[in-house]
Amino acid sequence: MSDLLIGFAGIGLAVFLILARIPIAVALTSVSFVGLFILIGERGAFGVLSAVVYDFIAKWTLSSIPMFLLMGFVCFHAGLTRGLFNLCRVLFVRLPGGLAITAVVGSAGFATVTGSSVACAAAMGRIAVPEMLRAGYKPELATGSIAAAGTVGALIPPSILLIIFGTFTQTPVSLLFLGGIGAGLLTALSYIVVILIRVKLNPSLAPRSMEKIQSGARTQAFKEVWPTLLLICIVFGGLFSGVFTATEAGAVGALASFGVAALNRTLSWRVAWNAIRETTYTTATIFVITIGANLLTRFLSISDVAGVLSEFVISFGAEPWILAIGLTVLFVLLGLILEPMGALLLTLPVILPVMVASDASMIWYGVLIVKLLEVGMITPPVGLNVFVVKSVVGDRVSTSAIFRGIWWFLIIDFVVVGLMIAFPGLVLAIPNLVGS
Repeated sequence: MSDLLIGFAGIGLAVFLILARIPIAVALTSVSFVGLFILIGERGAFGVLSAVVYDFIAKWTLSSIPMFLLMGFVCFHAGLTRGLFNLCRVLFVRLPGGLAITAVVGSAGFATVTGSSVACAAAMGRIAVPEMLRAGYKPELATGSIAAAGTVGALIPPSILLIIFGTFTQTPVSLLFLGGIGAGLLTALSYIVVILIRVKLNPSLAPRSMEKIQSGARTQAFKEVWPTLLLICIVFGGLFSGVFTATEAGAVGALASFGVAALNRTLSWRVAWNAIRETTYTTATIFVITIGANLLTRFLSISDVAGVLSEFVISFGAEPWILAIGLTVLFVLLGLILEPMGALLLTLPVILPVMVASDASMIWYGVLIVKLLEVGMITPPVGLNVFVVKSVVGDRVSTSAIFRGIWWFLIIDFVVVGLMIAFPGLVLAIPNLVGS
């Protein structure tokens, strides 16, 4: 059996095991190790295994992952997100679908202190869904808007998926963060437009609020949001002014989140313990899966699958936009059956040589891929954000109702993806401006 055939057989077996619900880390690591064992023998396979684990863990950039996660979990458990929601509520409640718009804007704001769409959906779901249901909003709009808005959490920095992509592809994380800002804001704006259009067409979806905002309500709301604003200013002010790197920003943000929560008098031993426990669990999960993906990269390189795929793309002279359409189809299909981290780390070893061969910006590719992965977060039947919202609302809203509520948002997501492909400047404008 040729090395190339072994490589492609390994890819097929890995996909089969993941579809069979074998843990992603186990599937990637076992297939890669067995493939290496066949190709280069026992000593070579164990040598590659030990080298990959050390080389990956020793990357300084990855230390930002647990730090940004810790910052987000501290903010979540210390209740720093409620002030952000209250401010948005005061500003937007009188608009058609104002509470749903508030949830979208609040999610975009919370995204700046977390890197997870799941965290955004869970945090805003606990706060916003009960308010919308009490205000007479249709359950489909109330829950669908939260599930969709949560996806902004993986685009606006700090994004865990962008950190993983940057580390894997040797792309500067700070520039990926800048690219993610444009895509994240465009996504949030498109969701707001969808809500406005839907409520205009069908006012019964969201009864117009007649609530009168008291003269001091806005001032009080701004006072409540200061912890989050202070944390954002510390982390991103220092990051984008060059005071510290993206890696250092994670550590600064984690430390600052404890300080801000203490100043806000919402820090307790329980808050700290829950944040540290969830950070440890999530970090371990991410690292184990990513080590498996790195091992798969070595396996595909040694079997020459990566080289064959690169030559295939070069021979056709594929334009970046054609490859982008192909990636769109690939990740939409994967989003039907896999969660984002698994889909990213399963495919990166295969598609990275192809993206490099197309000679387009890796920043553009990275942000586009993360956007596509987040579309999968609300795509049935997996739709992880849908199930997160379901866990928050309990029996008040059925899972099928939540899925019905996300269809309009899915449609506008594909419009946004089309705009990102047709106009790469939407992603690259800010990175080019800063880099020039």
